[in-house]
Amino acid sequence: MPAELPKLHLLAKAPLPGKAKTRLMPLLGAEGAADAHAELVRQCVTNACQALSADQITLWTALDHAHPLFSELHLEFGICLAQQPSGDLGSRIRHALNSRQGPAMLMGSDCPSISSDLIIVCAQQLNTHDVVMLPAEDGGYALIGTQHDYPGLFDSIPWGTDQVLATTRQRIKQLALNAAFPATVWDVDRPDDWQRWQGINAPV
Repeated sequence: MPAELPKLHLLAKAPLPGKAKTRLMPLLGAEGAADAHAELVRQCVTNACQALSADQITLWTALDHAHPLFSELHLEFGICLAQQPSGDLGSRIRHALNSRQGPAMLMGSDCPSISSDLIIVCAQQLNTHDVVMLPAEDGGYALIGTQHDYPGLFDSIPWGTDQVLATTRQRIKQLALNAAFPATVWDVDRPDDWQRWQGINAPV
């Protein structure tokens, strides 16, 4: 009997000027940073849908659930939409991962370096591990997958710091979970990240 494919959850803010990708504003301005955020969300949804069927994918929205971008992605790709609940990042991650039965993965919408092939690798690794993670170069992580709900895994994590990955790995050890870390990736937070992404996408 084939292993159950995990559900995939994406977290995304609406691309509102002054509210999304604010650390890109010194380079792009408020409107440009919002447009960059929309581009990143679209890229991540595209990569996700190349790896898994759309009915396995949920885009969890914040700031403005009715934003046209989310409606467009729903119509174009057929993905599910859901509104992020209140609470810190850890509680929102846990809520999404446990919103549907079975194994699940979650990633942010600002990490275009998570290719469709890498998503498939993570899904395969989750078949034989309690947890799968993609560490990020900045000390966080860009994707996490779990076989079951593990109370405590997301509690008291110093979100937004370079200690997120180290603290989570320590928590995994404390909970006696076996984890896979298939690759290290990078996300787009700062102007040099955006320029790195634009360089990769530049026409030859």
